[in-house]
Amino acid sequence: MYLGPEGVIAKKEEYFVPCINHFYQNPPEFVKGEMQYLYDSTGKKYLDFYAGVSVMNCGHSNPAIINPVMNQIQNLQHVCNIYLTENGVNLAEQLAAVTPGQLKRTFFVNSGTEANEGALLMAQLYTGAHEFIALDLGLHGRTQLTMSLTGIGMWRTTDTPNGGIHFAKNPYFYRDGRHEEHQSQEAFEDECIADVERVIRRRTSGKIAAMIVEPIQGNAGIVTPTPGYFKKLKALLEKHGILLIVDEVQTGFGRSGKMFAIENFGVVPDIMTVAKALGNGFPIGAYITTDEIAAAFTRPSASTLGGNPVSTAAGMAVLTYLQEAKLLENAQARGAQLQAGLKELQKRHALIGDVRGLGLMVGAELVTSREALTPAATEVDEILEKMKDRGILVGKNGENRNVLAMQPPLVITEEDVVFFLQNLDEVLSEVAN
Repeated sequence: MYLGPEGVIAKKEEYFVPCINHFYQNPPEFVKGEMQYLYDSTGKKYLDFYAGVSVMNCGHSNPAIINPVMNQIQNLQHVCNIYLTENGVNLAEQLAAVTPGQLKRTFFVNSGTEANEGALLMAQLYTGAHEFIALDLGLHGRTQLTMSLTGIGMWRTTDTPNGGIHFAKNPYFYRDGRHEEHQSQEAFEDECIADVERVIRRRTSGKIAAMIVEPIQGNAGIVTPTPGYFKKLKALLEKHGILLIVDEVQTGFGRSGKMFAIENFGVVPDIMTVAKALGNGFPIGAYITTDEIAAAFTRPSASTLGGNPVSTAAGMAVLTYLQEAKLLENAQARGAQLQAGLKELQKRHALIGDVRGLGLMVGAELVTSREALTPAATEVDEILEKMKDRGILVGKNGENRNVLAMQPPLVITEEDVVFFLQNLDEVLSEVAN
């Protein structure tokens, strides 16, 4: 017997910190998952097109992931990483084999926030510098430092952010780059690179430890640069001796059609952070760097639960399944199908102002006026509710909360995408009328 939505909400309102909200005016209570599907307390089936915000890349309750984890729990659940166990070192070895360039040394934690916090510390230790640069509309965590590096006002809940942090223009071409008629996205991105140089020159002491970026800005609204953007950015940072930290918390492990999204841009970061899909629902995060940079961190440190035997068992199973089930290839194929379908819908539905993304990280920005780019946030909420009623879960993001976020499990099929597009087509017509 389940509590049901009303019972869960009642306990949530009494016992949770009130900052924790939920999607939907009439939310379901989810009680079961099976690959790309979820089931609520009434038995209703849903196609999950959000994957717990890019977490369940390998699907819900996938036996290939949970069976090794169950076996691990029955044998050894926890001893802390101050003791010797195999899973952590084996997963670190596997990560070194799939990460780009010379990234090799891993420090395991429990979340993306912790991974970013650790990466920032690593950069300070290596460079001896203490200032940071971030991009407008980036989101990097919920601790004091990572929140201070977050460029979205609604997620900066502290009114006393850390100092020594500077923000540069992000490559959000659809909303910010079309002020000059016929300007190309590449030309706008050159302006963004120039803005980073302006920040370095005018806003900082010149002692900058690192710049932290997401290869695709998820919470910003799936903001996706052109292929040359990060090469230009990395060259600029190297000129000034600034490390590049790439936050792959949302984009990692096949989401973009590559193992890591930064690989789409031909750039190797100095430090990379991961979490979410690495555990496929089990809590794990990590930052990964080179031998040279890691050598600066020698004072004692540990993480009580970071890299525990259970979560690292999940991580190894994820890496194996991604490759054996060819999920990167499926993300490319289904992502191309999804974007093509959305662009066809864009021709018929004026609400869709822009479609962007890579692989199965796709955003559709909704506007009530394509000329004024007026955010259609109310319409997005209505679409999410109607799609949920039809048994499809979609996300939303963007500074104005007007971007439909499509980040499904990478196990979805061609038929799933057709089903999604058909229903979205009908719902867009309903909302417009």
